[in-house]
Amino acid sequence: METPNLDIGIIMSLLLVIARTRRVRGNLLIIKQDCFAFLAMTKSHIGIWGDCRTCILHLLSCIFKTMADYVERFLNYLSVEKGLSSNTLEAYKRDLRKFEDYIETCGKGITGFTRSDLHSFLTHLRDAGNQTATLARSISALRGLCKFMLLEGIISEDPVENLSTPKGWKRIPKTIGTEEVSTLLQKPEGERFSLRDRAILEIMYSSGLRASEVVNMKIGDINFEAGFITLMGKGSKERVVPANEKALNTVRRYIVELRPALLKKKTSTYLFLAKGGRPMTRQRLWQLIKKYSKNLSAEISPHTLRHCFASHLLEGGADLRALQKMLGHADISTTQIYTKVTPERLKKIHKTYHPRG
Repeated sequence: METPNLDIGIIMSLLLVIARTRRVRGNLLIIKQDCFAFLAMTKSHIGIWGDCRTCILHLLSCIFKTMADYVERFLNYLSVEKGLSSNTLEAYKRDLRKFEDYIETCGKGITGFTRSDLHSFLTHLRDAGNQTATLARSISALRGLCKFMLLEGIISEDPVENLSTPKGWKRIPKTIGTEEVSTLLQKPEGERFSLRDRAILEIMYSSGLRASEVVNMKIGDINFEAGFITLMGKGSKERVVPANEKALNTVRRYIVELRPALLKKKTSTYLFLAKGGRPMTRQRLWQLIKKYSKNLSAEISPHTLRHCFASHLLEGGADLRALQKMLGHADISTTQIYTKVTPERLKKIHKTYHPRG
């Protein structure tokens, strides 16, 4: 039976599938080996080997730039020039990878998509159940990439220009009351790491720290005499926050009584250590807070303590601008979310102050 000639379009489509399913981003050699191995199997059935080889080399060049060059150069630019955190860079990388995968299925590359493709991608994300915040972050990542490619002369027009970011409802941050916070802070007890865990919980609630700020904190960042902590927050921005005396005393006890035993004969500048003297990880921090939040009214996360810090300060009469500085928010609107009141608080106010409450 005679084998029919294969159309070059079919060949190129199959090669694109090979390149995409390999998922070897940035490794041009392995992708090339797969493509030419496939082409060698079909060589006897087509009479367009030379044309196919030229097209493959062009295709591989585009794939290589899509998978490694443009995005990696953009992320390096954000890290070096903009000082974005590793967590933000990872989020951007995931968002851009999703977009690459999507437009590859449309037969396009990172330099050839249009505004229509972008709208289709956002619809695809929304239909997949992604929240508005995810869509907004994806647009932010793509907007930044397009601006970078314009500066580099890679593209001549910006398909993301004037595209509005979707606005979502600003949810009231989840918090727990002051009594439950006190219960939480007293829970670490009777175990090897209890003193360390209590110091972590105390300092997080005392100063409204992010998880990344806690695990990256150095001993030299705390000024025990002045009662302040120097932090390196988002975007490598430094800020100084106060810490209450009780939290500092617990941290001091941890440094004297437990930390040397964790270090053994090692040295480390990190304040909070895990087994073997290794620095704490964000994952381990999540685990210990989940452990101690059992039997509370709600399961909390590291960020819940930051929300509690902000909400409880405002309830006590703190100034919004001062809170913005302590939280390290670049925009006051981010801090204003804590001025929202919950239905439970409205009921309490009504019951307390209304004549017929």
